[in-house]
Amino acid sequence: MKKYNISVEATLEVIGGKWKCVILCHLTHGKKRTSDLRRLMPAITQKMLTQQLRELEEDGIVNRIVYNQVPPKVEYELTEYGWSLQTILDSLCSWGEQHIIREYGDKYLVLEDNILNRPEEPVASTRAYDE
Repeated sequence: MKKYNISVEATLEVIGGKWKCVILCHLTHGKKRTSDLRRLMPAITQKMLTQQLRELEEDGIVNRIVYNQVPPKVEYELTEYGWSLQTILDSLCSWGEQHIIREYGDKYLVLEDNILNRPEEPVASTRAYDE
């Protein structure tokens, strides 16, 4: 059995690194295909995206949905366990926004234009069981 010094180590083991939280934030807006995530995250390589998605799937954070069709279609969505991270993700985004404002003043000078950063589109849960 693995031993942790403090419990945050277990959290970081699952969602740590440069890309996992970014992937998870995008998935809070609904199912995404790999190509959707690549478009939303242009700096990530295909190899890294695939690796991160596999790790999140192994940890029970995301579901990989394979559609039996030609051409093949695969989508990713948060599991119920993955949705339990939403409060953490929201807190990380909020802190990051305040940090950007503190360091740069206008956050829109340094934030990319994507769905997560548009002021006119509030972040809303798209969980199926919320409907």
